[in-house]
Amino acid sequence: MEKGIIEKLRDSQLRGRGGAGFETWIKWKIVKESLAKQKYIICNGADGEVESSKDGFILDNYLEDVVNGILIAISEVGAQKAYIFLRKDYFDKYKERLLVLTANQPIILFEKPEVGYIGGEETTICEIIEGREAKPRLKPPYLAENGLFGCPTLINNVETFYCVSKIVQGDYKGERFYYVSGKVKNRGIFVLPDSARIRDVLQETGNYPDFDYFVQVGGYFGEIFLPDEIDSRFSAISSITVFDKNETDIYCLIEKITEFFHKGNCDKCTPCREGSFLICEMAKNKSFDYEKVEQIIFSLENSSFCAFGRNMAISLKSIFKKLITNGKNQVKN
Repeated sequence: MEKGIIEKLRDSQLRGRGGAGFETWIKWKIVKESLAKQKYIICNGADGEVESSKDGFILDNYLEDVVNGILIAISEVGAQKAYIFLRKDYFDKYKERLLVLTANQPIILFEKPEVGYIGGEETTICEIIEGREAKPRLKPPYLAENGLFGCPTLINNVETFYCVSKIVQGDYKGERFYYVSGKVKNRGIFVLPDSARIRDVLQETGNYPDFDYFVQVGGYFGEIFLPDEIDSRFSAISSITVFDKNETDIYCLIEKITEFFHKGNCDKCTPCREGSFLICEMAKNKSFDYEKVEQIIFSLENSSFCAFGRNMAISLKSIFKKLITNGKNQVKN
């Protein structure tokens, strides 16, 4: 007897490619087993990370597979409607092709408003589609139980739906898309095994540095890894930015990152709003109050309303721990 779709997803060990890395089959199973009369699907194509273009690459080359993955989800979990939520440039570029591919299907194209990074957070997406202010919801309840319009909602990102299509077709090879940027020879998007280490990606793409370096994995929200740590594997977002340790101005780096956090948050909670601003100002003045920085990171970890602030804490803690020790810069200032 042929395996069911959720069983195939389970056997594939596919995890969501949007950041959290949650097991895909479990989320699908929860929505499918719900007795609710109305269910929704959301394909998240917000791709809000700075300079990121992974979703765009997939939409460019595998748009049919993404739509097929969404249609599979609609059928499998018993959803009545699906939304493809795209940032503005993607919406403008792929609208016409998507309208053709989704004709006569219960799929709605939705353009993400210009509301910053937080507009791609899953509960914020629901608020936006419902016509409300772009602010995240408190979790739990989780979207699989109480999402869009109060109904069970399955939300995955563009790459996840692409993978679902490949799994159902029997073409999935346990690979994923890796985005490599920064001071590299071959910047771009590469397909490599899901189990790849940071070292593997740098070597296989011809981007292993021949200088003193560090990398940030997962974009601005990601951790810093030093050369003796690159045998680590990717937890969720598969992007690598390579920095030349001797050419990097630590103050400029922190200013750039915290400015992104400050502009991208929703202003709903104090740790995000004030914490990012205060550290950004310290970086601009090239003087850190390390006790205050520690307090801000603690507040982000323990008092943030949503994952935006907690992920910000991961990034900042990593930077201050690995690039600054006892108030001394470990990179050029």
